[in-house]
Amino acid sequence: MFTGIVEEIGTVSSIQQGPNSLKLAIRCEKVLEDVNKGDSIAVNGVCLTVSDFSANQFTADVMPETVKATTLYTLRTGSRVNLERAMAANGRFGGHFVSGHVDGTGEIISIRKHDNAVYFEISIAPELSSYLIPKGSITVDGTSLTIFGVTEKGFIISLIPVTQEDSIVGGKKVGEKVNVECDMLAKYMEKLLAKKEEKSVGGLTMETLAANGFLD
Repeated sequence: MFTGIVEEIGTVSSIQQGPNSLKLAIRCEKVLEDVNKGDSIAVNGVCLTVSDFSANQFTADVMPETVKATTLYTLRTGSRVNLERAMAANGRFGGHFVSGHVDGTGEIISIRKHDNAVYFEISIAPELSSYLIPKGSITVDGTSLTIFGVTEKGFIISLIPVTQEDSIVGGKKVGEKVNVECDMLAKYMEKLLAKKEEKSVGGLTMETLAANGFLD
């Protein structure tokens, strides 16, 4: 479990490419302070497992399904990435519930600066739009953000100066892809309501109607 509060920006130091997989080595400092093999670290919002580490970097394997479903395939040596360790049980909860399981990728379709804020409009797959509400939560490249507005194509976020500096999202350009994870609570609620509806509809059958005299 993560919070979407980026702890530091790391740098990809090497990439080993398999037929459909990746092995990333990421240079960093803060997230290595108490690292252990097998720990979870979110890289641009994608939960990865530490396979090895040294004094100044860690490595993680990216399986084919994750390569296909996220933007990690676009990384190159020297790419900057958002990093966050899994939340400690006694830590502050500054963002929102983030699983590190990306729902899909989005594309930045416009960027607009207004005073000290920068507005990004991001398009996403239509099936994700049901999870969007104004002032709701969204995770973009591992950064917990508030939805400023919902559009026909996706959503708008607003970055304050500290987020522009402490996250790679602020340096993104129009046309670039980002990892998007929708609000976990909204997904649980959708699942719960769907199950209740299934039970309600499933309990009314032709046999039930006939047994209770509603059919001849």
